[in-house]
This record gives sequence, structure tokens and C-alpha cells, in this order.
Amino acid sequence: MPYNLDLSDELKNSGWKVKIREKERAEPPHVSVMKKQETWRWGLREQAFLDKKPPAWLVPKELIEHLQANLEKLIAEWDSKYPHNPVNSEGEK
Repeated sequence: MPYNLDLSDELKNSGWKVKIREKERAEPPHVSVMKKQETWRWGLREQAFLDKKPPAWLVPKELIEHLQANLEKLIAEWDSKYPHNPVNSEGEK
């Protein structure tokens, strides 16, 4: 079952979602930031977006700050879901 990060009512009502999805064990540790059909991967090691498209500037600053403020919780959830690909492994920056 995916993990959903709680967001402010303003962000939720604007259509934003943040999830740790299923079946991503082989990918770099990340959360999926979603709005409508757009999805961004925000790396838990890098604390930055992993892809150039869609452009990161479309994600509200408030949402990025919320990701950073909840980093420990997100790391714990990822590590629990994917213990063979923990955030603090050899791929860490």
C-alpha cells in the first residue's frame, strides 16, 4: 500500500499529492509529487528533483519546504517499505 504524506488543505485542494508508491524498490529512494497528470520524483538522498521534466519550478515552494520538514518521516517510511534499498546506503551523497 502506498504511503501518503499529509499536506495542508490548501495544497490538497489545489490537487497536490505526495506518495511513496509501490513497486519502486529498484529506483533511487524518492517520493512522487503529483498534480493531475504530472509527476515529479523528489530524491530522498539528494533532497532535490531527480528529473528535468516536468520542470521543478512548477512545484510550490511551500510543498518543497514541507518535504524538507518531513524528511526524517519520509526516510523512515521508504526504509521500512524498501529495506534492501535504504536511503542511507552507498548511493548517498
